[in-house]
Amino acid sequence: MALSKRNEGAKVNANINVTPMVDVMLVLLIIFMVITPMLNNKVNVNLATTNTATPMDDASKTDAITVAITRDSRIYLGTTQTSVATLGQQVSDELQNHTNKIVYFRADSRANYGTVMNAIDAVRTAGVEEIGMLTQNLNNTISTGE
Repeated sequence: MALSKRNEGAKVNANINVTPMVDVMLVLLIIFMVITPMLNNKVNVNLATTNTATPMDDASKTDAITVAITRDSRIYLGTTQTSVATLGQQVSDELQNHTNKIVYFRADSRANYGTVMNAIDAVRTAGVEEIGMLTQNLNNTISTGE
């Protein structure tokens, strides 16, 4: 009686099938391409352009206090819509936890000048002495006019 031996080692495929990996990578790439524009945590405004702006790197930090004024005179503290009447109190509440007592303004180039000045006055009455007006430099870097 002879013993039969199974030769399973001949059936093993040592090649890596990369097709599923490529499929997963393409799906992840599409997900990141869709989600990345949604991560913008700023109110969209068209900033005024200038040639003589001073770069303000602190304005792009996550804990920077920014006030945005849109073309249709809506005022935002961060991403929350507010009014001129409550802006001063909200800014003073925000500044209690900050060592840097500067507030950055992002006003649309077509915004009503009176609304911008009223917002600045409201922030100044809250005790803020230093304000940065963010503008778009001609070489597309965000900076502030002095």
